[in-house]
Amino acid sequence: MDHQLILTSLRVRESVSRLMDIIINSLYSNKDIFLRELISNASDALDKLRFLSLTDEEVLGEGDNAKLEIHIKLDKEKKFLSIRDRGIGMMKEDLIKNLGTIAKSGTSAFGEKMQSSDDLNLIGQFGVGFYSVYLAADYVEVLSKHNEDKQ
Repeated sequence: MDHQLILTSLRVRESVSRLMDIIINSLYSNKDIFLRELISNASDALDKLRFLSLTDEEVLGEGDNAKLEIHIKLDKEKKFLSIRDRGIGMMKEDLIKNLGTIAKSGTSAFGEKMQSSDDLNLIGQFGVGFYSVYLAADYVEVLSKHNEDKQ
């Protein structure tokens, strides 16, 4: 593991901690909302791939690989939930940008919105939806593959 990845990992932990305080105290009253958020993210990835396929049919692949699907697998005994989509995926830089610095980049905008509005329906804004998974899980693993990058 290189130093950049270690520093990013530490930033993620700090960002998650700050964001979880916001989520728990102001945004989510039902911890089961994480499932809707993760499925929504998977759906967005499918939409992005579908959009790209309008100008480049090869991005979809062939046969079963061309199916734009979301698979949800639950193992109650192991307390394991897997949500898998065939969407666009993220490159390493996208993962760092979108999952590693969300709280840092979105907290001030989120706070301003909270102060200027009585509307607490902010789910899906400021990139905080993904972090609702930490209301229900102790461990989260994100695997992503973009056609222009390795997994």
